[in-house]
Amino acid sequence: MAETFPALLISRDEEKKQSVNRVTMTPDELMEGDTLVRVSHSTLNYKDALAVTGKAPVVRRWPMIPGIDLAGEVVSCESGAFAEGDPVLLNGWGLGETHYGAYAGMARVKADWLIRRPDALTAAETMAVGTAGYTAMLCILALERHRITPERGPIVVTGASGGVGSVATAILGKLGYHVIASTGRTEEEDYLKGLGAAEIIDRKELSEPGKALGKERWAGGIDSVGSTTLANVLAQTNYGGAVAACGLAGGMDLPASVAPFILRGVSLLGIDSVMAPKKVREEAWARIARDLDRAKLSAMTTTIGFDDVEKAAADLLANKVRGRTVVRIGS
Repeated sequence: MAETFPALLISRDEEKKQSVNRVTMTPDELMEGDTLVRVSHSTLNYKDALAVTGKAPVVRRWPMIPGIDLAGEVVSCESGAFAEGDPVLLNGWGLGETHYGAYAGMARVKADWLIRRPDALTAAETMAVGTAGYTAMLCILALERHRITPERGPIVVTGASGGVGSVATAILGKLGYHVIASTGRTEEEDYLKGLGAAEIIDRKELSEPGKALGKERWAGGIDSVGSTTLANVLAQTNYGGAVAACGLAGGMDLPASVAPFILRGVSLLGIDSVMAPKKVREEAWARIARDLDRAKLSAMTTTIGFDDVEKAAADLLANKVRGRTVVRIGS
């Protein structure tokens, strides 16, 4: 008899009304791939919350198992790239969007999408980091390549109490940067300073339309908000500075001027985590294992059960969630 496992399946009817159902599946019902993974943990990212609630057209194939991140152990691998029992993790590659995702007891994926879990991290810790934290690390690596060192000046982190922002703040603080954390929840000051922020500013300072070129305030930035916030971050970046952009929580538009680029030599660094090559992913995860304080990771993490995903997704979009949320999938 084929093994069965629970899965969260989202569907929509002819009128495009979405429904979320807990179903029982077998491996034969999974999508194509050369590697079968037993999933132990996943996480809840902003994109996951949009998919589960149907608030934005994240899902591009129906029905779909959401969940863009997974950690677990290999059950079988046809390509021979991994052996049975190998601890692995996966971020992106269309998981939860075009390919059945992580909110299920098993996933069948391509071996090329997987990387071996760093020995220093548990499966739960990798999902506490998740795509949000992995993206934060990609941003930091991009700033380092642009020679934005702690000596150059402060780094502003927008959406600082969210997933990307929390991990970015913790890692930057450990690396010796002066972190200016921008957040809409100033009551989180103690939380953010505990992670490593040196200063807290209200997001209203950056969310309202500003000047094409403002006073120089920081050497660089990590922005997960986009829109007017990113425009203001760029306008207040020091000469020769750089800003890594990785999100659009505030909108996809960029009402900015060319002034920061042509008058101050500011660079805008685009960060993609979904399709990043394996070598880049392995570098990022190696640095996370080295540079992220486990105690601070624990302080920013909440763990929920499989049955709590829908409520947590709604709370995340309502700005009621801080830091990272781990979803316990397996036993």
